[in-house]
Amino acid sequence: MAYIESIKLSNFRNYESLELSFDKGTNIFYGDNAQGKTNILESVYLCGTSKSHKGSKDREIIRFEQDEAHIRMMVGKDSMSYKIDMHLRKNKAKGVAINGLPIKKARELLGVVNLVFFSPEDLNIIKNGPAERRRFIDLELCQLDKVYLHFLTHYNKCLAQRNALLKGTDLSKDAQAMLDVWDAQLIQHGKKIIQLRETFVGEIAPVIAQIYHSLTGGREQLAVSYEPNVSADRFEEILFLNRERELRQKTTLTGPHRDDIRFRVQNIATGQTTDIRTFGSQGQQRSAALALKLAEIEIVKRKVNDTPVLLLDDVLSELDSSRQNYLLDSIHDIQTFITCTGLEEFVRHRFHMDQIYHVERGVVTRVNSLNSETIF
Repeated sequence: MAYIESIKLSNFRNYESLELSFDKGTNIFYGDNAQGKTNILESVYLCGTSKSHKGSKDREIIRFEQDEAHIRMMVGKDSMSYKIDMHLRKNKAKGVAINGLPIKKARELLGVVNLVFFSPEDLNIIKNGPAERRRFIDLELCQLDKVYLHFLTHYNKCLAQRNALLKGTDLSKDAQAMLDVWDAQLIQHGKKIIQLRETFVGEIAPVIAQIYHSLTGGREQLAVSYEPNVSADRFEEILFLNRERELRQKTTLTGPHRDDIRFRVQNIATGQTTDIRTFGSQGQQRSAALALKLAEIEIVKRKVNDTPVLLLDDVLSELDSSRQNYLLDSIHDIQTFITCTGLEEFVRHRFHMDQIYHVERGVVTRVNSLNSETIF
């Protein structure tokens, strides 16, 4: 099982310097809001995936009035230690090295450690727009499949170039010929993305359904399905048919960048079916979001035969007691990092806390017991 042994930060967010070691079990960071708890979880996720869970740019992460930041994370896996070094620079691409050897592509980082990040924003994934649900698929598949990351990166570059061409006023023969070039590449990469997304949703859907069924006490069934903007076998045809409309609207209207996931709930007693993206209650949407994140853990276990590290950012405060209980019961055998404002919920649930840190104004203090502390 891969786990995070330690992390060292320099000029990262509100931390000038910080060095922490972690337990293989549950690591809890508590304190008031806006003290720096989430920044620690963000540094772990960034170092493991090369991306911020917030979508932040490198220059936004570097400490105020500094030009660069550094993260060093030690990962234990299969009786070995891996050292990941990441340099963030304001005006240059980030530099990453594994065990002292620089890597050229982000996909070389994938597979060292798998991470699942769960924040309060994720509870809105069902009711928010399709972009949030596409982002969920992309973040998960990019960790699990280096090939998917390759196709997605190239698709997004082609899409940006194609849209720039469509926005231009020059629709000469040369521009039309260039559009044909971008179309061919968009189709090539887009087809693969559609196929891989379809497979992924097909694998995770029954897992989500099973968890949701348990969360609702067997009263409701959840059906999750992939809703592609266009099928892989018709992508080329539809893209060609839409060209005139795209030239008028100056943007690409066809492709996996407009995909979605459908969530339909059936009431067992009445048989009534509801699309909970639009018509679901907040309780249904939050149960579906929780099922989605817990299913993510299970899929990682199945796909890579390893347990991911779970990062829970102030999620418990947003859940009612039954969903809190279900979540806490689900994470007893996994390295977990939890941020929260207080420890009362854990004490009440008799939840085992392996390591506790108090965070206040960027100062992290290890709580050796609930009455003693060690400052880092």
